Amino acid sequence: MEPDYQRAVSLRPSRRADRDALVQRTKDSEDPEEGFFSPGRFSPEYSMKMLWKKGFIRLLLVAGVVWMLLILSVLLVHIWSCQSSVAFFSVICNREGKVFFVLDSMGFVPKPPHRCVIPVADDPDAIIIPKQKTPDTIVQNLTYIVEDEEIDTVSHSRPLFGGNISWSQREESFKLKPTMKVHCGFMRNGGGDMDPKDLEYAKKCRFVVASGIFDGYDTPHQPSNISARSEKLFCFLMVVDEKSFDFIKENVTVRVDSDGGHWVGIWRLVLLKNQPYDEPRRNGKVPKIILHRMFPDAQYSIWIDGKMELIVDPLLMLERYLWRGKHTYAIAQHKHHRNVYEEADANKRRKRYARPLIDLQMKIYRYEGMEPWSPLKSTPSDVPEGAVIIREHTELNNLFSCLWFNEVHLFTPRDQLSFGFVVNRLKDKFKFYMFPNCEYNSIFVLHPHTREHSSKVEWVKSLDEFKKNSALKESRGGFGLWTPYPADLSKIVLPTVVRTSKAG
Repeated sequence: MEPDYQRAVSLRPSRRADRDALVQRTKDSEDPEEGFFSPGRFSPEYSMKMLWKKGFIRLLLVAGVVWMLLILSVLLVHIWSCQSSVAFFSVICNREGKVFFVLDSMGFVPKPPHRCVIPVADDPDAIIIPKQKTPDTIVQNLTYIVEDEEIDTVSHSRPLFGGNISWSQREESFKLKPTMKVHCGFMRNGGGDMDPKDLEYAKKCRFVVASGIFDGYDTPHQPSNISARSEKLFCFLMVVDEKSFDFIKENVTVRVDSDGGHWVGIWRLVLLKNQPYDEPRRNGKVPKIILHRMFPDAQYSIWIDGKMELIVDPLLMLERYLWRGKHTYAIAQHKHHRNVYEEADANKRRKRYARPLIDLQMKIYRYEGMEPWSPLKSTPSDVPEGAVIIREHTELNNLFSCLWFNEVHLFTPRDQLSFGFVVNRLKDKFKFYMFPNCEYNSIFVLHPHTREHSSKVEWVKSLDEFKKNSALKESRGGFGLWTPYPADLSKIVLPTVVRTSKAG
Protein backbone atom coordinates (compact mmCIF):
# COMPACT_ATOMS: atom_id res chain seq x y z
CA MET A 1 0.00 0.00 0.00
CA GLU A 2 1.39 3.43 -1.02
CA PRO A 3 1.95 6.04 1.61
CA ASP A 4 -0.45 9.02 1.59
CA TYR A 5 2.19 11.46 0.46
CA GLN A 6 3.07 9.30 -2.57
CA ARG A 7 -0.65 9.11 -3.56
CA ALA A 8 -0.93 12.93 -3.44
CA VAL A 9 2.15 13.35 -5.62
CA SER A 10 0.89 10.85 -8.14
CA LEU A 11 -2.43 12.76 -8.47
CA ARG A 12 -0.88 16.19 -9.18
CA PRO A 13 0.18 15.51 -12.80
CA SER A 14 -3.27 14.12 -13.58
CA ARG A 15 -5.08 17.27 -12.30
CA ARG A 16 -2.68 19.52 -14.23
CA ALA A 17 -3.44 17.56 -17.38
CA ASP A 18 -7.16 17.98 -16.79
CA ARG A 19 -6.75 21.75 -16.46
CA ASP A 20 -4.68 21.89 -19.66
CA ALA A 21 -7.35 19.95 -21.49
CA LEU A 22 -10.08 22.31 -20.25
CA VAL A 23 -8.12 25.38 -21.35
CA GLN A 24 -7.57 23.81 -24.77
CA ARG A 25 -11.31 23.11 -25.17
CA THR A 26 -12.07 26.74 -24.25
CA LYS A 27 -9.62 28.00 -26.85
CA ASP A 28 -11.14 25.68 -29.41
CA SER A 29 -14.61 27.08 -28.69
CA GLU A 30 -13.30 30.62 -29.33
CA ASP A 31 -11.70 29.69 -32.63
CA PRO A 32 -12.87 32.34 -35.14
CA GLU A 33 -13.06 29.77 -37.86
CA GLU A 34 -15.61 27.75 -35.86
CA GLY A 35 -17.55 30.68 -34.32
CA PHE A 36 -20.57 30.51 -32.10
CA PHE A 37 -22.20 27.76 -34.14
CA SER A 38 -19.25 25.32 -34.03
CA PRO A 39 -20.30 21.65 -34.18
CA GLY A 40 -18.29 21.01 -31.10
CA ARG A 41 -20.41 23.32 -29.01
CA PHE A 42 -23.99 22.80 -30.21
CA SER A 43 -25.88 19.96 -31.72
CA PRO A 44 -26.59 20.04 -35.50
CA GLU A 45 -30.36 20.50 -34.86
CA TYR A 46 -29.77 23.60 -32.65
CA SER A 47 -27.40 25.11 -35.21
CA MET A 48 -29.99 24.79 -37.99
CA LYS A 49 -32.67 26.53 -35.90
CA MET A 50 -30.36 29.46 -35.17
CA LEU A 51 -29.36 29.78 -38.83
CA TRP A 52 -33.03 29.82 -39.88
CA LYS A 53 -33.90 32.52 -37.36
CA LYS A 54 -30.94 34.63 -38.41
CA GLY A 55 -31.90 34.32 -42.09
CA PHE A 56 -35.49 35.30 -41.36
CA ILE A 57 -34.38 38.46 -39.53
CA ARG A 58 -32.15 39.37 -42.47
CA LEU A 59 -35.06 38.83 -44.84
CA LEU A 60 -37.26 41.18 -42.78
CA LEU A 61 -34.56 43.86 -42.75
CA VAL A 62 -34.06 43.64 -46.51
CA ALA A 63 -37.81 43.81 -47.14
CA GLY A 64 -38.08 46.87 -44.87
CA VAL A 65 -35.27 48.65 -46.67
CA VAL A 66 -36.82 47.88 -50.07
CA TRP A 67 -40.21 49.15 -48.84
CA MET A 68 -38.70 52.40 -47.52
CA LEU A 69 -36.82 52.94 -50.79
CA LEU A 70 -40.06 52.42 -52.70
CA ILE A 71 -41.90 54.98 -50.54
CA LEU A 72 -39.01 57.44 -50.85
CA SER A 73 -39.01 57.03 -54.62
CA VAL A 74 -42.75 57.77 -54.80
CA LEU A 75 -42.31 60.87 -52.59
CA LEU A 76 -39.42 62.10 -54.72
CA VAL A 77 -41.51 61.70 -57.87
CA HIS A 78 -44.33 63.61 -56.16
CA ILE A 79 -42.03 66.45 -55.13
CA TRP A 80 -40.42 66.58 -58.57
CA SER A 81 -43.80 66.71 -60.30
CA CYS A 82 -44.79 69.66 -58.09
CA GLN A 83 -41.73 71.55 -59.25
CA SER A 84 -41.91 70.50 -62.89
CA SER A 85 -42.87 73.01 -65.56
CA VAL A 86 -44.13 70.22 -67.83
CA ALA A 87 -47.92 70.23 -67.78
CA PHE A 88 -48.25 66.42 -67.87
CA PHE A 89 -46.12 65.93 -64.77
CA SER A 90 -47.41 68.97 -62.89
CA VAL A 91 -50.92 67.52 -63.08
CA ILE A 92 -49.73 64.62 -60.91
CA CYS A 93 -49.06 67.04 -58.06
CA ASN A 94 -52.00 67.95 -55.86
CA ARG A 95 -50.86 70.95 -53.86
CA GLU A 96 -54.08 70.89 -51.89
CA GLY A 97 -53.71 67.23 -50.96
CA LYS A 98 -52.65 65.87 -47.58
CA VAL A 99 -49.47 64.33 -49.01
CA PHE A 100 -48.19 67.68 -50.23
CA PHE A 101 -49.19 69.35 -46.95
CA VAL A 102 -47.29 66.76 -44.89
CA LEU A 103 -44.22 66.97 -47.12
CA ASP A 104 -44.28 70.76 -46.98
CA SER A 105 -44.62 70.80 -43.19
CA MET A 106 -41.68 68.39 -42.88
CA GLY A 107 -39.51 70.61 -45.06
CA PHE A 108 -39.24 68.18 -48.00
CA VAL A 109 -40.82 70.53 -50.55
CA PRO A 110 -38.14 72.83 -51.98
CA LYS A 111 -38.69 76.51 -51.20
CA PRO A 112 -37.98 79.25 -53.70
CA PRO A 113 -34.64 80.94 -53.10
CA HIS A 114 -34.50 84.19 -51.18
CA ARG A 115 -33.22 85.87 -54.32
CA CYS A 116 -33.89 84.80 -57.88
CA VAL A 117 -33.17 86.20 -61.30
CA ILE A 118 -35.79 88.65 -62.52
CA PRO A 119 -36.85 87.78 -66.09
CA VAL A 120 -36.47 91.33 -67.40
CA ALA A 121 -35.80 92.21 -71.01
CA ASP A 122 -32.20 92.49 -72.18
CA ASP A 123 -32.17 95.94 -73.74
CA PRO A 124 -33.95 99.01 -72.31
CA ASP A 125 -33.64 100.71 -75.69
CA ALA A 126 -35.74 97.98 -77.29
CA ILE A 127 -38.68 98.44 -74.88
CA ILE A 128 -41.84 99.68 -76.60
CA ILE A 129 -43.71 102.09 -74.32
CA PRO A 130 -47.51 101.98 -74.65
CA LYS A 131 -48.78 105.04 -76.46
CA GLN A 132 -52.10 105.16 -74.63
CA LYS A 133 -52.97 104.73 -70.97
CA THR A 134 -55.12 101.83 -69.84
CA PRO A 135 -58.78 102.82 -70.25
CA ASP A 136 -60.83 103.44 -67.11
CA THR A 137 -63.97 101.32 -67.26
CA ILE A 138 -65.06 100.95 -63.62
CA VAL A 139 -64.20 104.35 -62.12
CA GLN A 140 -64.06 106.99 -64.84
CA ASN A 141 -64.04 110.21 -62.84
CA LEU A 142 -62.34 110.44 -59.43
CA THR A 143 -62.20 113.63 -57.37
CA TYR A 144 -61.15 114.33 -53.81
CA ILE A 145 -62.66 115.85 -50.71
CA VAL A 146 -60.39 118.68 -49.61
CA GLU A 147 -62.50 120.23 -46.85
CA ASP A 148 -64.80 118.60 -44.32
CA GLU A 149 -68.22 120.06 -43.66
CA GLU A 150 -67.65 119.79 -39.92
CA ILE A 151 -64.24 120.57 -38.45
CA ASP A 152 -63.49 119.76 -34.83
CA THR A 153 -61.68 122.98 -33.96
CA VAL A 154 -61.83 122.19 -30.25
CA SER A 155 -59.66 119.05 -30.47
CA HIS A 156 -57.43 120.19 -33.34
CA SER A 157 -55.75 123.47 -34.06
CA ARG A 158 -55.92 122.76 -37.79
CA PRO A 159 -57.82 120.33 -40.02
CA LEU A 160 -56.58 116.75 -40.13
CA PHE A 161 -54.43 115.94 -43.16
CA GLY A 162 -56.55 112.84 -43.85
CA GLY A 163 -59.82 114.47 -42.87
CA ASN A 164 -62.51 113.63 -40.33
CA ILE A 165 -63.78 110.56 -42.15
CA SER A 166 -67.08 109.34 -40.77
CA TRP A 167 -67.96 105.66 -40.67
CA SER A 168 -70.73 106.25 -43.23
CA GLN A 169 -68.31 108.05 -45.59
CA ARG A 170 -65.85 105.19 -45.24
CA GLU A 171 -68.54 102.62 -46.01
CA GLU A 172 -69.73 104.56 -49.05
CA SER A 173 -66.20 104.83 -50.44
CA PHE A 174 -66.03 101.06 -50.96
CA LYS A 175 -69.02 101.12 -53.33
CA LEU A 176 -67.59 101.49 -56.82
CA LYS A 177 -69.33 103.88 -59.19
CA PRO A 178 -68.31 105.62 -62.45
CA THR A 179 -68.02 108.95 -60.61
CA MET A 180 -66.61 109.04 -57.09
CA LYS A 181 -65.42 111.62 -54.59
CA VAL A 182 -63.42 110.42 -51.60
CA HIS A 183 -61.02 111.53 -48.89
CA CYS A 184 -57.41 111.14 -50.00
CA GLY A 185 -55.20 113.24 -47.74
CA PHE A 186 -54.08 116.79 -48.49
CA MET A 187 -57.04 118.43 -46.82
CA ARG A 188 -56.94 122.21 -47.06
CA ASN A 189 -54.67 123.65 -44.33
CA GLY A 190 -54.01 120.11 -43.07
CA GLY A 191 -50.23 120.10 -43.63
CA GLY A 192 -48.09 118.24 -46.13
CA ASP A 193 -47.20 121.38 -48.09
CA MET A 194 -44.78 121.26 -51.01
CA ASP A 195 -42.51 123.99 -52.29
CA PRO A 196 -43.88 125.64 -55.48
CA LYS A 197 -40.59 125.06 -57.31
CA ASP A 198 -40.85 121.31 -56.63
CA LEU A 199 -44.46 121.28 -57.77
CA GLU A 200 -43.47 123.04 -60.96
CA TYR A 201 -40.63 120.58 -61.59
CA ALA A 202 -42.94 117.58 -61.01
CA LYS A 203 -45.38 118.76 -63.68
CA LYS A 204 -43.05 117.50 -66.40
CA CYS A 205 -42.66 114.06 -64.77
CA ARG A 206 -44.62 111.39 -66.60
CA PHE A 207 -42.43 108.52 -65.35
CA VAL A 208 -41.42 108.67 -61.69
CA VAL A 209 -39.14 106.68 -59.39
CA ALA A 210 -39.99 107.91 -55.89
CA SER A 211 -38.67 107.30 -52.43
CA GLY A 212 -38.89 108.97 -49.05
CA ILE A 213 -36.85 109.67 -45.93
CA PHE A 214 -38.45 110.90 -42.71
CA ASP A 215 -37.13 111.81 -39.28
CA GLY A 216 -33.51 111.51 -40.44
CA TYR A 217 -33.42 107.71 -40.59
CA ASP A 218 -31.55 107.41 -43.91
CA THR A 219 -29.52 109.20 -46.54
CA PRO A 220 -30.27 108.79 -50.28
CA HIS A 221 -28.78 105.71 -51.93
CA GLN A 222 -27.89 106.13 -55.60
CA PRO A 223 -29.56 103.67 -58.00
CA SER A 224 -27.32 101.50 -60.14
CA ASN A 225 -27.68 99.81 -63.54
CA ILE A 226 -29.73 102.74 -64.81
CA SER A 227 -29.71 103.03 -68.60
CA ALA A 228 -29.21 106.33 -70.39
CA ARG A 229 -32.77 106.06 -71.70
CA SER A 230 -34.20 105.72 -68.20
CA GLU A 231 -32.12 108.62 -66.92
CA LYS A 232 -33.80 110.85 -69.49
CA LEU A 233 -37.25 109.30 -69.13
CA PHE A 234 -37.67 109.12 -65.35
CA CYS A 235 -37.77 111.73 -62.61
CA PHE A 236 -36.08 110.42 -59.45
CA LEU A 237 -37.90 112.16 -56.61
CA MET A 238 -36.87 111.78 -52.94
CA VAL A 239 -39.55 113.12 -50.57
CA VAL A 240 -38.13 114.33 -47.24
CA ASP A 241 -39.30 116.19 -44.15
CA GLU A 242 -37.51 119.14 -42.60
CA LYS A 243 -35.48 117.03 -40.18
CA SER A 244 -34.26 114.67 -42.92
CA PHE A 245 -33.55 117.59 -45.26
CA ASP A 246 -31.21 119.16 -42.68
CA PHE A 247 -29.65 115.78 -41.85
CA ILE A 248 -28.90 115.08 -45.52
CA LYS A 249 -27.33 118.50 -46.06
CA GLU A 250 -25.03 117.89 -43.09
CA ASN A 251 -23.91 114.41 -44.12
CA VAL A 252 -23.82 114.23 -47.94
CA THR A 253 -23.13 116.57 -50.81
CA VAL A 254 -26.23 118.47 -51.94
CA ARG A 255 -26.17 120.31 -55.25
CA VAL A 256 -28.41 123.32 -55.84
CA ASP A 257 -29.43 124.00 -59.44
CA SER A 258 -30.22 127.36 -61.07
CA ASP A 259 -33.92 127.03 -60.20
CA GLY A 260 -33.20 126.41 -56.51
CA GLY A 261 -33.80 122.65 -56.68
CA HIS A 262 -31.76 120.45 -54.35
CA TRP A 263 -30.07 117.29 -55.69
CA VAL A 264 -28.19 114.35 -54.20
CA GLY A 265 -26.77 112.55 -57.21
CA ILE A 266 -29.70 111.52 -59.40
CA TRP A 267 -32.29 112.24 -56.69
CA ARG A 268 -34.24 115.49 -56.63
CA LEU A 269 -35.09 116.28 -52.98
CA VAL A 270 -38.76 117.22 -52.55
CA LEU A 271 -39.38 118.87 -49.20
CA LEU A 272 -42.71 118.07 -47.52
CA LYS A 273 -43.36 120.85 -45.01
CA ASN A 274 -45.74 121.00 -42.04
CA GLN A 275 -45.74 117.28 -41.36
CA PRO A 276 -49.21 115.73 -41.52
CA TYR A 277 -48.65 113.46 -38.51
CA ASP A 278 -46.54 113.33 -35.37
CA GLU A 279 -45.63 109.71 -36.13
CA PRO A 280 -42.80 109.53 -38.74
CA ARG A 281 -43.90 106.12 -39.97
CA ARG A 282 -47.35 107.50 -40.74
CA ASN A 283 -45.79 110.49 -42.53
CA GLY A 284 -43.84 108.08 -44.72
CA LYS A 285 -47.09 106.59 -46.03
CA VAL A 286 -48.05 109.86 -47.73
CA PRO A 287 -45.63 109.64 -50.70
CA LYS A 288 -45.64 105.86 -50.59
CA ILE A 289 -49.39 105.27 -50.95
CA ILE A 290 -50.90 108.47 -52.40
CA LEU A 291 -48.04 109.36 -54.70
CA HIS A 292 -50.58 110.36 -57.34
CA ARG A 293 -51.76 113.19 -55.06
CA MET A 294 -48.25 114.59 -54.75
CA PHE A 295 -47.39 114.23 -58.43
CA PRO A 296 -50.73 114.30 -60.28
CA ASP A 297 -49.15 114.50 -63.74
CA ALA A 298 -47.30 111.19 -63.38
CA GLN A 299 -48.61 108.31 -65.47
CA TYR A 300 -46.33 105.58 -64.12
CA SER A 301 -44.48 105.36 -60.83
CA ILE A 302 -42.18 103.02 -58.95
CA TRP A 303 -41.98 103.46 -55.20
CA ILE A 304 -38.98 102.14 -53.28
CA ASP A 305 -38.35 102.61 -49.54
CA GLY A 306 -35.65 105.06 -48.49
CA LYS A 307 -33.34 102.42 -47.02
CA MET A 308 -33.09 100.63 -50.37
CA GLU A 309 -30.73 101.00 -53.29
CA LEU A 310 -32.46 100.28 -56.59
CA ILE A 311 -30.33 97.95 -58.75
CA VAL A 312 -32.70 97.23 -61.66
CA ASP A 313 -33.41 99.60 -64.54
CA PRO A 314 -36.86 101.13 -63.91
CA LEU A 315 -37.94 100.89 -67.54
CA LEU A 316 -37.24 97.16 -67.47
CA MET A 317 -39.32 96.93 -64.28
CA LEU A 318 -42.32 98.57 -65.94
CA GLU A 319 -42.03 96.18 -68.89
CA ARG A 320 -41.67 93.13 -66.65
CA TYR A 321 -44.35 93.84 -64.05
CA LEU A 322 -46.92 95.92 -65.93
CA TRP A 323 -46.79 95.92 -69.72
CA ARG A 324 -45.77 92.30 -70.36
CA GLY A 325 -48.76 90.87 -68.49
CA LYS A 326 -51.06 93.84 -69.18
CA HIS A 327 -51.19 94.73 -65.49
CA THR A 328 -51.59 98.19 -64.02
CA TYR A 329 -50.52 97.54 -60.42
CA ALA A 330 -47.79 95.26 -59.09
CA ILE A 331 -46.57 94.53 -55.58
CA ALA A 332 -44.56 91.68 -54.08
CA GLN A 333 -45.83 88.86 -51.91
CA HIS A 334 -44.75 88.93 -48.27
CA LYS A 335 -41.87 86.59 -47.49
CA HIS A 336 -43.49 84.92 -44.47
CA HIS A 337 -47.21 85.67 -44.19
CA ARG A 338 -50.30 85.41 -46.37
CA ASN A 339 -52.88 85.80 -43.63
CA VAL A 340 -53.65 89.33 -42.36
CA TYR A 341 -54.31 88.01 -38.87
CA GLU A 342 -50.93 86.28 -38.80
CA GLU A 343 -49.26 89.51 -39.92
CA ALA A 344 -51.08 91.33 -37.11
CA ASP A 345 -49.84 88.74 -34.63
CA ALA A 346 -46.27 89.23 -35.85
CA ASN A 347 -46.62 93.01 -35.49
CA LYS A 348 -47.72 92.57 -31.89
CA ARG A 349 -44.90 90.17 -31.07
CA ARG A 350 -42.30 92.54 -32.51
CA LYS A 351 -43.95 95.61 -30.94
CA ARG A 352 -44.54 97.39 -34.25
CA TYR A 353 -47.50 99.22 -32.75
CA ALA A 354 -49.73 99.13 -29.69
CA ARG A 355 -51.11 95.61 -29.29
CA PRO A 356 -54.65 96.59 -28.21
CA LEU A 357 -54.99 98.97 -31.16
CA ILE A 358 -53.89 96.28 -33.62
CA ASP A 359 -56.46 93.93 -32.08
CA LEU A 360 -59.16 96.58 -32.38
CA GLN A 361 -58.37 97.13 -36.06
CA MET A 362 -58.48 93.38 -36.68
CA LYS A 363 -61.84 93.07 -34.90
CA ILE A 364 -63.30 95.75 -37.16
CA TYR A 365 -61.93 93.92 -40.21
CA ARG A 366 -63.29 90.62 -38.95
CA TYR A 367 -66.72 92.16 -38.36
CA GLU A 368 -66.69 93.55 -41.89
CA GLY A 369 -66.10 90.12 -43.40
CA MET A 370 -62.32 89.73 -43.69
CA GLU A 371 -61.61 86.00 -43.82
CA PRO A 372 -58.17 84.50 -43.21
CA TRP A 373 -56.30 83.83 -46.42
CA SER A 374 -56.77 80.42 -48.03
CA PRO A 375 -55.88 78.90 -51.42
CA LEU A 376 -59.53 79.39 -52.40
CA LYS A 377 -59.00 83.15 -52.57
CA SER A 378 -58.31 84.74 -55.93
CA THR A 379 -55.09 86.44 -54.75
CA PRO A 380 -51.78 84.71 -53.92
CA SER A 381 -51.72 86.46 -50.53
CA ASP A 382 -53.48 89.11 -48.47
CA VAL A 383 -50.16 90.46 -47.18
CA PRO A 384 -47.71 92.31 -49.46
CA GLU A 385 -44.15 93.49 -49.16
CA GLY A 386 -45.02 97.15 -49.52
CA ALA A 387 -41.50 98.53 -49.88
CA VAL A 388 -41.73 98.33 -53.69
CA ILE A 389 -44.90 99.39 -55.53
CA ILE A 390 -45.14 99.56 -59.33
CA ARG A 391 -48.25 101.18 -60.79
CA GLU A 392 -49.95 102.96 -63.60
CA HIS A 393 -51.96 105.89 -62.32
CA THR A 394 -55.38 104.81 -63.55
CA GLU A 395 -58.52 106.08 -61.83
CA LEU A 396 -59.19 102.72 -60.17
CA ASN A 397 -55.60 102.41 -58.96
CA ASN A 398 -55.76 105.95 -57.61
CA LEU A 399 -59.01 105.14 -55.81
CA PHE A 400 -57.49 102.00 -54.31
CA SER A 401 -54.51 104.05 -53.12
CA CYS A 402 -56.85 106.58 -51.51
CA LEU A 403 -58.86 103.90 -49.71
CA TRP A 404 -55.68 102.17 -48.56
CA PHE A 405 -54.32 105.46 -47.25
CA ASN A 406 -57.60 106.21 -45.47
CA GLU A 407 -57.23 102.96 -43.53
CA VAL A 408 -53.69 103.99 -42.54
CA HIS A 409 -55.04 107.40 -41.50
CA LEU A 410 -57.91 105.95 -39.46
CA PHE A 411 -56.20 103.00 -37.83
CA THR A 412 -52.59 101.91 -37.36
CA PRO A 413 -49.74 102.99 -39.68
CA ARG A 414 -48.95 99.33 -40.39
CA ASP A 415 -50.06 99.44 -44.03
CA GLN A 416 -49.52 95.71 -44.62
CA LEU A 417 -52.51 95.06 -42.35
CA SER A 418 -54.92 97.09 -44.48
CA PHE A 419 -53.85 96.29 -48.06
CA GLY A 420 -55.64 92.93 -48.27
CA PHE A 421 -58.68 94.32 -46.45
CA VAL A 422 -59.22 97.05 -49.06
CA VAL A 423 -58.76 94.48 -51.84
CA ASN A 424 -61.40 92.35 -50.13
CA ARG A 425 -63.88 95.24 -49.78
CA LEU A 426 -63.59 96.06 -53.48
CA LYS A 427 -64.73 92.49 -54.26
CA ASP A 428 -62.01 91.60 -56.78
CA LYS A 429 -62.74 94.65 -58.96
CA PHE A 430 -59.25 95.90 -58.19
CA LYS A 431 -56.84 93.72 -60.18
CA PHE A 432 -53.16 93.58 -59.38
CA TYR A 433 -50.13 91.42 -59.99
CA MET A 434 -48.43 90.01 -56.88
CA PHE A 435 -44.97 88.85 -57.92
CA PRO A 436 -42.73 86.33 -56.09
CA ASN A 437 -40.83 87.49 -53.03
CA CYS A 438 -37.54 86.17 -54.40
CA GLU A 439 -37.83 88.65 -57.30
CA TYR A 440 -38.63 91.43 -54.86
CA ASN A 441 -35.37 90.79 -53.04
CA SER A 442 -33.46 91.04 -56.32
CA ILE A 443 -34.68 94.57 -57.05
CA PHE A 444 -32.64 96.32 -54.38
CA VAL A 445 -29.74 96.29 -51.96
CA LEU A 446 -30.89 96.90 -48.40
CA HIS A 447 -28.98 99.41 -46.28
CA PRO A 448 -29.34 99.78 -42.50
CA HIS A 449 -31.10 102.80 -41.02
CA THR A 450 -28.85 105.48 -39.57
CA ARG A 451 -30.63 104.84 -36.24
CA GLU A 452 -33.40 102.72 -34.83
CA HIS A 453 -36.96 103.96 -34.62
CA SER A 454 -39.08 103.62 -31.51
CA SER A 455 -42.11 105.33 -30.05
CA LYS A 456 -43.91 105.07 -26.75
CA VAL A 457 -47.10 103.80 -28.32
CA GLU A 458 -45.41 100.57 -29.42
CA TRP A 459 -45.06 99.40 -25.82
CA VAL A 460 -48.64 99.99 -24.66
CA LYS A 461 -50.27 96.74 -23.60
CA SER A 462 -53.84 97.78 -22.77
CA LEU A 463 -56.43 100.43 -23.60
CA ASP A 464 -56.42 101.44 -19.93
CA GLU A 465 -52.90 102.80 -20.39
CA PHE A 466 -54.22 105.14 -23.08
CA LYS A 467 -57.08 106.23 -20.87
CA LYS A 468 -54.71 107.03 -18.01
CA ASN A 469 -52.18 108.80 -20.23
CA SER A 470 -53.72 110.67 -23.14
CA ALA A 471 -50.23 111.84 -24.23
CA LEU A 472 -49.67 108.35 -25.68
CA LYS A 473 -52.27 108.93 -28.36
CA GLU A 474 -51.22 110.32 -31.71
CA SER A 475 -52.61 113.80 -32.06
CA ARG A 476 -53.45 113.63 -35.78
CA GLY A 477 -53.84 110.00 -36.84
CA GLY A 478 -55.56 106.79 -35.87
CA PHE A 479 -58.81 108.42 -34.77
CA GLY A 480 -60.90 105.59 -36.12
CA LEU A 481 -59.63 103.60 -33.14
CA TRP A 482 -61.09 106.16 -30.72
CA THR A 483 -64.31 107.02 -32.55
CA PRO A 484 -67.09 104.67 -31.40
CA TYR A 485 -67.62 102.00 -34.03
CA PRO A 486 -71.27 101.67 -35.13
CA ALA A 487 -71.52 98.01 -34.10
CA ASP A 488 -70.86 95.83 -31.07
CA LEU A 489 -67.34 94.40 -31.33
CA SER A 490 -67.29 92.83 -27.86
CA LYS A 491 -68.34 89.42 -29.15
CA ILE A 492 -65.96 89.37 -32.11
CA VAL A 493 -63.41 86.58 -31.79
CA LEU A 494 -60.31 86.84 -33.95
CA PRO A 495 -59.30 83.74 -35.92
CA THR A 496 -56.74 81.46 -34.34
CA VAL A 497 -53.27 82.16 -35.68
CA VAL A 498 -50.88 79.32 -36.45
CA ARG A 499 -47.43 80.84 -36.30
CA THR A 500 -45.69 79.51 -39.39
CA SER A 501 -42.73 81.82 -38.93
CA LYS A 502 -40.96 83.61 -36.14
CA ALA A 503 -40.21 86.50 -38.44
CA GLY A 504 -42.28 89.65 -38.42
